Amino acid sequence: MAGLRQSQSVETKHKLSNTLRNWLPILHSSLSDLGEAMSPFVDANPVIEIKSGYEENFEKKIPKKIISRAVSNSRTEQIEALTIKHKSLYEVLDEQLGAPLFPTPISQKIAQYVVENLDEFGYYEGATEEFCQKNDLEIDFFEKTRLRFAHIEPVGIGAKDLSESFLFQLDNSEISDKAYGLAVEIIRDMQNIHSYSSQENFSEVMRIFSTFSNPPNIEYQEESAQVVPDLMIYFNDENQIEVKLNDAYYPVIHIDTAYGVEHEFVTQKIKEAKSLVDALDMRKATLYKVGLMIVEYQYEFFTGGAIMPLTLKTLADEFGHNPSTISRAIANKYIACDRGVLAMKEFFTTAIDEDISNAAIKEFLITLIQQESRVKPLSDMKLLDLIQDKFKVKMVRRTIAKYRKQLNIAGSSERKKLYQLGL
Repeated sequence: MAGLRQSQSVETKHKLSNTLRNWLPILHSSLSDLGEAMSPFVDANPVIEIKSGYEENFEKKIPKKIISRAVSNSRTEQIEALTIKHKSLYEVLDEQLGAPLFPTPISQKIAQYVVENLDEFGYYEGATEEFCQKNDLEIDFFEKTRLRFAHIEPVGIGAKDLSESFLFQLDNSEISDKAYGLAVEIIRDMQNIHSYSSQENFSEVMRIFSTFSNPPNIEYQEESAQVVPDLMIYFNDENQIEVKLNDAYYPVIHIDTAYGVEHEFVTQKIKEAKSLVDALDMRKATLYKVGLMIVEYQYEFFTGGAIMPLTLKTLADEFGHNPSTISRAIANKYIACDRGVLAMKEFFTTAIDEDISNAAIKEFLITLIQQESRVKPLSDMKLLDLIQDKFKVKMVRRTIAKYRKQLNIAGSSERKKLYQLGL
């Protein structure tokens, strides 16, 4: 009897293992890429038949309640309101070509020239000498102005090459002070990167490099995949909020259990096919639960309010997973509601630590600056100490400097001069 229980336990564990192995790529993919994520399992299995979920148009699959609540004047505008409107790279850059980074007409002219001379990857390839001669400028002045692109989003844009782009991104990263020097060395000697593998902090440097955008405009390169929401959230006829899976877009799996041949190979393929169905069901159940939690924590948003602070840790604790796992699970997933189609990640604050948001730290930083001594302003190191003590987190000084720049707050020495001038 004990042997039977042990056998059943092993079989259950094996089935769960197969399901999870299938589940991860299926969970991580976007709904529009789901068919592609399933194809390795489908192509190798003769007992599976797939019916695509893309045979109807998007409009027919959106609940009428979402359409009717969209504020617009025409049917066309209503449908357009439910599509994601991405700003182009040039729109994003244009919004940043003024003060404080480019406060003067000439600095703005230089910045505009840099933007107009970005190549297809986001690197600067303009004729600097020709521009400087035409505008009676020193090349050093031009370069100092161009280097301010290190503080422009997306970070890395406007660099001359990959190495400079990585240097821009390095100064905006969360790398430790110990690893920073090694990272600079490696960036300046990229061709011999593996010769540094025995150095202390090499693994941290590689981890930080893996987060960099390469090329720098990669987020703005044209997306070939159609954006399809996984969930629809809307108010029903009883004015109750409802979460609905967009399962009409899911592929339908048909398993031919009467394959016509009784063989161990066929039996195994039927088991694998059922495991694939289980994986698809797990994806639906997981995302539906995410939707319910988003409604619970962000109810005010769906009634016209703002998105409230919500960390991935809150969601991770509910699921019993690591926040990084949840982060991958919600990546490339979208929600359709009467306020448009939004990426799931927009409902979560970026966390500096498990449950401390960047927004909370920046707010505290502003408070510290407002209350500091005008005779002896707080240095970045002192700000770092106070923030670490307040939030019980580990940070580096460069992070404080980065937050200051994002908030348009000058350094301590500059603030002291401004205070002396009564500004």
